Order: sequence, then C-alpha cells, then structure tokens
Amino acid sequence: SPSRPGPLPLNMNETLQIGEAKAVLLQQYPGIPRLWFVRFDTPAGLLTAKHGEPIHYSYAPAYPMSDYQTLFSRFPGSVEMPSAARPITPHVRDTLRERGIGIVGVILHTGVSSLEIEDNTVEHQALYPEVFKVPEATANAVNATHSRRGRVIAVGTTVVRALETAWTPKGVRACSGATGLYIHPGTSVHVIDGLLTGLHDPITSHLAMLSAIAGLARVKRAYTEAIRNRYLWHEFGDSHLLWRQIAN
Repeated sequence: SPSRPGPLPLNMNETLQIGEAKAVLLQQYPGIPRLWFVRFDTPAGLLTAKHGEPIHYSYAPAYPMSDYQTLFSRFPGSVEMPSAARPITPHVRDTLRERGIGIVGVILHTGVSSLEIEDNTVEHQALYPEVFKVPEATANAVNATHSRRGRVIAVGTTVVRALETAWTPKGVRACSGATGLYIHPGTSVHVIDGLLTGLHDPITSHLAMLSAIAGLARVKRAYTEAIRNRYLWHEFGDSHLLWRQIAN
C-alpha cells in the first residue's frame, strides 16, 4: 500500500540472515526489480514455514495463515493468496454442484503483486511469471463444456492466464510450466466466458485483463458503481462476476 516503504535496497551477492540460515542474492529477475533469484543454504520451504508471514495490505491486521487459505488450497507454492476463491465456502460449492454446475481445478502458484507503477501505459507493465498446471481432466472438462455450448467461468485472473496459456485452436490442452501471458485490451480471450474476481487498483495488469474480457466501458461503469456503493478492494474485499464481451 502507499503508506508502506518500497523494496529494500538490495545488491547482487548480498547475504541475508534468516534465523539460523543464510540466503545469497544472485540476480534480479529481468525487467522486474522486486523479484530476485536467491540461493539458500537451507530448504526454502522450511524457512518460509518457520519465519514467513502472509503478504497483506496495510489496512488488514496480521491474520493467521489459515485465513489466507481458500477451500481449494492443496499444494504450497503461492506467494500471495489466490483470493478470488475466498468467497467460495463449502455451502456455496455444494449449492453449485446441486444445480449441476461442475467445478474442476488447476494448480496455481500466484506471484507477487507489484506496488510500483512503472509506466502509465498499462500494456507496458512488466508481469510476474506464475507457475501453473492444467490437468488433463480439467482440459477435457473445459472442452466438453464448450462442445455442448456451456459456459466456463474462471475464478481469478491467474486461472484465466493458465487456461489461455493452455489454449490451442483445437481446444485446451493439458500442460504445465510458468506463464508470462499478458492479457490486455487488444488481445483475444478464447477459453473463459466469465470471470469471478475481486476489485483491482488502476494501472494494473489485473484491470487490463478485466477490460480485455468485459470491455473497458463496462468495467468503468462497474467500478463507478462499486466506488459509489463503497465496495471493498483487495484480498479481503468484495467480489464481482464479469461476463465476456461478445464482439458484434
């Protein structure tokens, strides 16, 4: 948040002390100064489990780690909470299934949200890579839904990146890796018909994706309404469902 300082001044080959362990800064990720390649002398998973804390905005107190887990949490790896799924409780999930709405999963390791706005043109913003896996069962379910003219709703912007990365002209394929896909106005969206997500800050890649999906004018109207009604932003804020804009 704006009330917090930016990244600490760090240098290549600098050594950090983390409890009893040490970490050496190897180099910055190309184009993203907040992200570093680091070599640990202790397994990183052990260090984060012992010394790590969830990333949170300044408006929120230090909630326990359990509050940052969604119903679909399975594998460690995300840097921040994939918060779009937070409103989906067991009751909501069961109600959807009772109404014939299928739920399939992808593996997502969400990246860090940057606090810096490095360019006023959002299409020029650098994006963090995100690790993902689209299982074969999920790819098959998405393709089957499209074949019967059903609708596919992504829960979260990272899900959109994963599914669109897995898209081919013949349909979604099972795949895994790290996606650097940037979806913004002017790019095409092929897989999803709707997106359930939170409310995002201006001049961010998230908001650019929303505009690519629903159209800039509709997003502006939605956000004007959200501001007028004092909806809440960020990971513990309100959610909204956007339908994809169909070209005339």
